[in-house]
Amino acid sequence: MPATFLTSDDLLTRFQALDEFLLQHQALWRPRPFHHLHLPWEAEVPELAAWLRRRSLEQAETTDPFALAAPAPFPELASQAQTLSTIGELPGGDPVQRAHTLSVDVPGRKLAQIQAFASRLQFQQRPTHWLDWCAGKGHLGRWLTEIDQRLTCLEYDPALIESGSALSKRLELNATHIQQDVLADDCNERLTPEHTPVALHACGDLHVRLLQLASHNDCPQLAVAPCCYNRIAGLHYQPLSSVAQASGLQLSRDDLSLPLSETVTAGARVRRQRDQSMAWRLAFDLLQRQLRRLDEYLPTPSLPSDWFSKPFARFCHDLAALRGVPSPGEQNWLELEARGWQRLAEVRNLELLRNLFRRPLELWLLLDRALYLQEQGYRVKLGTFCEYRLSPRNLLLLAERS
Repeated sequence: MPATFLTSDDLLTRFQALDEFLLQHQALWRPRPFHHLHLPWEAEVPELAAWLRRRSLEQAETTDPFALAAPAPFPELASQAQTLSTIGELPGGDPVQRAHTLSVDVPGRKLAQIQAFASRLQFQQRPTHWLDWCAGKGHLGRWLTEIDQRLTCLEYDPALIESGSALSKRLELNATHIQQDVLADDCNERLTPEHTPVALHACGDLHVRLLQLASHNDCPQLAVAPCCYNRIAGLHYQPLSSVAQASGLQLSRDDLSLPLSETVTAGARVRRQRDQSMAWRLAFDLLQRQLRRLDEYLPTPSLPSDWFSKPFARFCHDLAALRGVPSPGEQNWLELEARGWQRLAEVRNLELLRNLFRRPLELWLLLDRALYLQEQGYRVKLGTFCEYRLSPRNLLLLAERS
């Protein structure tokens, strides 16, 4: 039987089941293998830990974790995670037909996401005034807006506003592009009951702000596909719904990055560059522990790609200088780099256990938002709007008031 999307009647039951699962097993998914030479849970399940550590980098890359014949408790956890995070597609009609000119200047993957998003917006009342939140150039809003409808695009970047406004004028749409910091107090004035707000992959605090303002200002319907849950101002997550606020699950900003830790759209070259970056960082982590005489992870900043064109020894010397670590002097660089690649294989395989909780945690966060909207008087639907390979952030909240 195919999975179904969730409605207002299903939200609380699924949330409570996910909440219990995540709380019970938080010792398995909170520690990040990248940060630890030995994970706390390895002593509890030594057979599984040893089995994962023996596997190669290639095996980690090609594995479907839900079909992995690993020692206990991996199979049971995988089965539970898959059951709890299964969610079906939102109902949708045929893809919206639009003039070819609307796809000009829209990257192919982005256009496919917009088309999939648009096909799921089946509101009981036809919108009269779309509001594209964190609109960029307004590609989503333009795709949705028909000749008898209005469009308002809110965006912070003046260059994107200028480009988007020119595109809207060329297509003769009734569109207004406004520069607006959506987190500022005066944004409250931008939303009215005539608006149908939409947001495709608005990050963290940005999409939370939309849910709060839309419900406060009596917007009758809205559609939000969240992204980047860790892009928040505070160090810890602030639950929205009363149910999540009562939960014992307290999430750090670092925890919120777990759902985002998989890249399914990267090409081979990008993946090779990412692997080299991680292997070199892991090798440097071994080195800095030795040089600092302190057995703890030292965070390093994002580095320009040209750092990884340097010889490995130069990379380590420069990173040590950047982070205030004692000079490495002479080392066995070939051996150290090889140890970094070996650690990468171990980290990737140990992450397979943590990754079982990626989708359950993301769905917990979406259900918190859905339950909040339900508390504000909306009927809510939650389901997927596109395939996972088109976008891992493929969950969409649809909310309507009577």
